[in-house]
Amino acid sequence: MTIQSVLHDGKNAPSYDKPAIEGGTVTAAGGAATLNKAAGVVTTAALSTAADSTYTLTLTNSKIAAADIVLVQVDTVAGDGVPVVTRVTPAAGSVVIVIQNNHASSAFNAAIVIRFVVIKQ
Repeated sequence: MTIQSVLHDGKNAPSYDKPAIEGGTVTAAGGAATLNKAAGVVTTAALSTAADSTYTLTLTNSKIAAADIVLVQVDTVAGDGVPVVTRVTPAAGSVVIVIQNNHASSAFNAAIVIRFVVIKQ
């Protein structure tokens, strides 16, 4: 058996137990969204955040406590701009996510997709 066969034939692949994480999806409006899940995907409204400026998303979520760790990544960008997560601030029942447009001259000109997962402390 080769590594290639393990990766591609599905018969010899190892199995791993995946932790059950309840997830969901939501579309943000006006920089805010509500999703009461431990993980999820937030699609923003179409953004026009200027170069070297920030977009702030406030996610209301009853699963988040102030001491929790919230991991965030920008998943999809359809337009211009270079989104970078610069700050994630959990609070009781919410998290504030700040995304900076690191492009030198182009503004965001489309929605972006943000993924998150809550790690309980």
